[in-house]
This record gives sequence, C-alpha cells and structure tokens, in this order.
Amino acid sequence: MYFQKEDVLIEKLLSGDESAYRYAVKTFQPIMLQVAKAIIGEALADEVVQESWISVVRALPKFEKRSSLKTWLLRIVGNSAKSRLRKESRSTSYGSAEDMEISLFNHGRFDKNGNWSPPPARWTSASPEAILASDQLKHKLWTAIGRLSQIQQTILTMRDMEGLEMNEICKILHINESNSRVLLHRARTKLWQAIEKHENT
Repeated sequence: MYFQKEDVLIEKLLSGDESAYRYAVKTFQPIMLQVAKAIIGEALADEVVQESWISVVRALPKFEKRSSLKTWLLRIVGNSAKSRLRKESRSTSYGSAEDMEISLFNHGRFDKNGNWSPPPARWTSASPEAILASDQLKHKLWTAIGRLSQIQQTILTMRDMEGLEMNEICKILHINESNSRVLLHRARTKLWQAIEKHENT
C-alpha cells in the first residue's frame, strides 16, 4: 500500500484523507496502547490514546520529521500518559536497576559481569529460523510474552519488534537507560527460557 511510504502517509494525513487516518490507526494504535498501559496502567490507557490522537491531529502540521512518524506518535502518547498520571496523583515505580540486576544475578543465569552462567543450551534444530517456524513454539513464546510485566512487554515490543533505539524508548517511557536495559534483558531471558524448555521437551 502506498501509505507505507511515510512521506506519502504524512501528506495524506495533512490533507485529511480518511483512509490515511484509518491506516495510521490500524498501524500504530497497538504499540501506542502498549506504551500508555506501561505508563499509566490498563484502566486509563484507552482514554490516553484517544486524547493522544486528538493531539496528533492538532500537532501534525508542525511535525518537523526530526524522527520517524512512529517515534513522534509514541512520544505524544508517552507525554499524554505522564501528564494524565500527574493529574491522577498516582505514581508508577519500576524498581531500581540495582535491585533488578541483583535479582538477575542471584538466580544463576548470569555472572557478575552479565555473561551467561552457564551458557544457553545448544539448539538441536538446524537453525533458529527452523525453531521459530514451529507453531507449538510460537504459542509458547506468545504465552511467555503474555506473562511478562506490562513494562517488560512494552520495552521488548518497542526494541525487538518495532526497532526503536534504547534512548528513544527511555524518552517515551520516561525511565532511565539502566532500568530499560535491565527490563529488556529480563524479558529476553524469559523468552530464551521458553525456547530452551521447548527444545528440551
């Protein structure tokens, strides 16, 4: 679809093209909702995303393309969620990076330098692609993702599925880089454990 070209999509959005807005909502709404949930929780996430779309429509003529459209949208959602969080007089704590690192190292998966201890089990299949092609494993991976905390799911999605840089993720979620890297590490570890368990059954 021609909307996949970002410049075309932005041009059509600015002209008020209804099909362009439908495409944008379909494409970006899921990750926008994840970001909102990670910051403010599930109860108010939908409302925050709707408010964010209103902000997007108002601000789009001033969009300077210093980042991708997706990153710009996620920043708006992050700011909207943070603003709403202040209004609701609530606070969200992700825990200190130090506490999370201690938890990681204490369960024996990593040594004090962050290296595998012991190393991951060898995959018996021909390749990682062959493993991931298994419908059974896909189900296990999605189950494992569903068991992650909301913030871990969001960081994993933004980094490994959406390809955002860590510094952008930190700005959007309003967390420091140390915390974000530990959270991502924990999420990836749980998925790796799901793969190992699948390979050993």
